[in-house]
Amino acid sequence: MITSTVDVTQELAAFLRTRRERLDPRDFGLPARRHARRTPGLRREEVAELAGVSVDYIVRLEQARGPRPSADVVEALARALRLAPNERAYLFGLAQQRPRDAGKLATTAAPSLARLVADLSPLPAMLMNHRYDILAWNGEMARLLLDFDTLPPSQRNAMWLCLMHPETREFYVDRERVVREGVAHLRAAWAAHPEDQALTHLIAECITRDEQFARLWNDRDVKVNGRGHKVMRHPEAGVIAMRFETLTPLQDPDQLLVIYRAADEESQSALDRLCTR
Repeated sequence: MITSTVDVTQELAAFLRTRRERLDPRDFGLPARRHARRTPGLRREEVAELAGVSVDYIVRLEQARGPRPSADVVEALARALRLAPNERAYLFGLAQQRPRDAGKLATTAAPSLARLVADLSPLPAMLMNHRYDILAWNGEMARLLLDFDTLPPSQRNAMWLCLMHPETREFYVDRERVVREGVAHLRAAWAAHPEDQALTHLIAECITRDEQFARLWNDRDVKVNGRGHKVMRHPEAGVIAMRFETLTPLQDPDQLLVIYRAADEESQSALDRLCTR
């Protein structure tokens, strides 16, 4: 029965029961017993042993009487019940816990996403992770912003380039707003991924080397900006106004697909000239 609100304790109990009952004891190499099982799946005792918790704890969880399980217990239950990735994420959500590997960061583009970035031509497109590392890009984006192939991987970061790279430091007409939005995104990412040491080091470097970043970071603005516009001073094409959309793939939620479109006819003409050279 669906109600207007979710009782997470009851749903957690029901989810654990249904997943336990779906398991085949033979898949776990459990010894055959003389008496037939009265209920399908694994017994609570068996799940408790596999997860390294007490039987009473499993009973209380399945009867919606137990305390909220810790992240370590949720991970142990997910392994014991052999949950698929989506089921594991659902269990963590019900327990109101965060997976230990939630801060694990993609450093390369998923092949299907890299192909998608290429297929989006002639629209400039690129793929980034949550700390703004640029993982994939198409030719149009390289002509619009920068030839990323000429950079070492450690410098292929949108915020680092905006602040540190001599060719892009004054690239944006409204640099204050662009940096402010980037800082607000990084602060949100920093809170969501506290174990990401590379992100922490990036923020520390930006605070140390750029006074504007340090000032904006202390404002503690938090915002994930999924769409907007940027006006760019391109060294070859002149001023180009672009609108952008940022999409998040369901299978790779820590990757950001950024797609640019010209904001007006003049900018579209400038972009066409730039990309056909």
